[in-house]
Amino acid sequence: MKIAFDVDDTLIIPPCVNGLDIDTPNYEVINLYKWFQSQEHDMIIWSGSGLDWAKRWAEKLGLSPCEIRRKEKSLDIDICFDDCDVDLAKTNIKVKRLKNNISRKEDNERIK
Repeated sequence: MKIAFDVDDTLIIPPCVNGLDIDTPNYEVINLYKWFQSQEHDMIIWSGSGLDWAKRWAEKLGLSPCEIRRKEKSLDIDICFDDCDVDLAKTNIKVKRLKNNISRKEDNERIK
């Protein structure tokens, strides 16, 4: 199967949520990524913030995806994990977004 993971608020936790000056790894989701990878699925990391952002975080987190993509609907992806309600793959799984009441606007602007 092809399994895709989003970056922001999925693989990483933004500064506005973690109270630090930097993004931090979301180890629960990273462990899920690694489990799927250990089952020999084709792993994809993608981000609405672009290919460079997804590539940078794949490297920083020590993840070795088969592919890095721009986040967009793709019916060749069997499962995607995201912090938002999305319709991007055959099966879309929403991960728990930490401190959802906090605005991500400033962090989103920082990424652009």
